[in-house]
Amino acid sequence: MKRGGGLSTRDLEARLGVSRRLIGSLVAAGLVQPTRGPRGEHVFSFQDVVLIRTADSLHRAHIGPARILRALRHLERLKPDRHLSAVRISACSGKVSARDRHGDWIVETGQRLMDFGTRDDADVRVMALTREASAYAAADDALAEGLRLEPTDARGAEAAYRRAVVHYPAMLDAYLNLGCLLADQQRLDEAILLYESALAVLPDEPELHFNLGVALEDTGATQAALAAYERSIELAPGDSDAHYNAARLHQELGHIQKALRHFNQYRKLDRSR
Repeated sequence: MKRGGGLSTRDLEARLGVSRRLIGSLVAAGLVQPTRGPRGEHVFSFQDVVLIRTADSLHRAHIGPARILRALRHLERLKPDRHLSAVRISACSGKVSARDRHGDWIVETGQRLMDFGTRDDADVRVMALTREASAYAAADDALAEGLRLEPTDARGAEAAYRRAVVHYPAMLDAYLNLGCLLADQQRLDEAILLYESALAVLPDEPELHFNLGVALEDTGATQAALAAYERSIELAPGDSDAHYNAARLHQELGHIQKALRHFNQYRKLDRSR
């Protein structure tokens, strides 16, 4: 059950549809600076995610990767005290534009743009990205508040986590943290409903299936819990805990061969840790 953290490259590919090649080029250029997760994977901050999504929107507006990188580097040099995620960046007729207090301008040439009140589809997409980034920022703030409050104020933490998923319904960590909080209070039916609602938004997140299985098992719903563990294993075959829990339930149900298979897989994975 993970708590907190940013988005990995896999998250950006799976949830947001950003190409791994584009992410890699931004990392190589030093425009985003991910940290390392527990398995050595890149983990991107909210600011980096906003910039990656902006670059993706520019790429989808048929601006070449080299031109995107060149424009972003130029902007970074012009605004060294400001993260690029805070700059309003758009696509304009195959070029990258930015906005300051005087209006829009072409990044590579410095040419000012006249505003005739019309926007192309790329601008609309970037505006939608800006709204999404704002929602994510509000959700991330609420998640951080929940983490801060949880040790001393469970009710306040619960409210904060619920605000997070209202702001941004795909906020995985808010669902996980809130579900753990409800389960710790033995509010298992509420935890189950929460995980099921989360899976309607994030159907391929193995941790949600695993945590749903734990909550179902604690209510005595063995078959449903086993199905949740099996789905978690389909999505994350290397999760030793899911194999162990599935093995226990198969054994309890008299499925000896299936129990042995999962136990053996658990042992292999546990030894490799």
